[in-house]
Amino acid sequence: MFFARYVDFQGRSRRSEYWWVALFNLIVIGVLVILLMALGGLNPDTGEMGPLGFVFIGIMILYGLAIVIPSIALFVRRLHDINQTGWIYLGLVIAGFIPLINFVASIAQIVIACIPGTAGPNKYGPDPKNPGAGSADIFA
Repeated sequence: MFFARYVDFQGRSRRSEYWWVALFNLIVIGVLVILLMALGGLNPDTGEMGPLGFVFIGIMILYGLAIVIPSIALFVRRLHDINQTGWIYLGLVIAGFIPLINFVASIAQIVIACIPGTAGPNKYGPDPKNPGAGSADIFA
């Protein structure tokens, strides 16, 4: 779902979608770091990086560049799920560049990712958890 909605800044995303993507990204980067260390790309004694290390660092950078736009889109949809504007993300990014405030902005992002979405449809679309909620039931 993450790459299927690569640049979709409309609609809503559930908490589970956000956290599964976060877990996947953590695993990918973790595996790359372990391979970097295990295959001798980085010498722990001297701290020098060999040619293989530069390859793994390059792969990590390319992966980071590949997921930056879908990650922003996912967080904006997450904000929409709690009935907030996506422009809040821009404020959090700007706050991330201010010393000491960046810690508060990071905590705010984690809190936003943990807040349950609004039940039923909101101004950003139907409830992704229960898409039929809020619509008229024919057999009621």
